[in-house]
Amino acid sequence: MSEKKTALVISAHAADFVWRCGGAIALHAEMGYDVTVVCLSFGERGESAKLWKQPGITLEKVKAARRAESEKAAKALGVHDLISFDLGDYPLRLTDDDKYRLVDVIRQLQPSFMLSHSQYDPYNTDHMYATQVALETRMIAQAWGHNPGQKVLGAPQLYLFEPHQTEQMGWKPDVFLDITSVWEKKRAAIECMEGQEHLWEFYTRVAQNRANHFQRNSGGQSGGQSGGRAAKYAEGFQSVFPRTVDEL
Repeated sequence: MSEKKTALVISAHAADFVWRCGGAIALHAEMGYDVTVVCLSFGERGESAKLWKQPGITLEKVKAARRAESEKAAKALGVHDLISFDLGDYPLRLTDDDKYRLVDVIRQLQPSFMLSHSQYDPYNTDHMYATQVALETRMIAQAWGHNPGQKVLGAPQLYLFEPHQTEQMGWKPDVFLDITSVWEKKRAAIECMEGQEHLWEFYTRVAQNRANHFQRNSGGQSGGQSGGRAAKYAEGFQSVFPRTVDEL
C-alpha cells in the first residue's frame, strides 16, 4: 500500500488559510491527502477588528473566538490536523525553538507540497515573515545534520498563495487550480470567519476572477470555442522552486 499523501499550509494568522487556499485544502482532502495547517498566530491583535468592537472584549476572549472560528473552518474544509502555535501577531516572531518545533512537524509530515504567503507584503509584514519562516524551516528539515537519525525532508514545492493586494506584493501566479467542485466547502469556511465578515464577498470575487484566468489559460476564449475547460471558481499560486519534468 502506498504511503498517504500529505500537504502542509503555514498560515501567519487564523483566517489566512481560509481565504487564500481553502479551495486547495478541500480539493486535496477529497483526493485523499492529509492536509495539515499550522497557524502561527490567531491574528488576535491585528486581524480581529470586528471582535474588538464588542463591549468588554479582552485579548483572551478574542483569541478564543479566533480559535473557534479557525477550528470550525478547518472542519468545513476537511483539514486533517490544525496546529495552533499561538505565537502572537503584529508583530509575529519565532524563536529558534519555535522554528525547530515547525521543523519537527515538517519532518513528521513529509509533505508532498507546502503553501504559504507571498514573499513581499508591505501592508502586513507578518505574512512575508511567515513565508521566510517556511523557507527557513524547509531548509533545516532537509539538513542531515539537524537531529541526525530523523528522516530528512525531500524537496516539496512551496506554493505562495494570493495576497490581498496582489499588484503591490510582486506576486505573479504561475499555477491556477480549479476549485469549482469544492467551492461550497470554501464558502462555508469563509463564513466561519465572523471576525472578518468584510472579506467574504471580496474573496468570492477573487475566486471568480481566477476562474476566468484558469479557463483562458486552459485554452478557453469567449464562447468556449477553443476547447478551454470551464471553471466557476479557482485559486492562483506562485511556485518558488523549479519543477522537474520528463516531458512538457
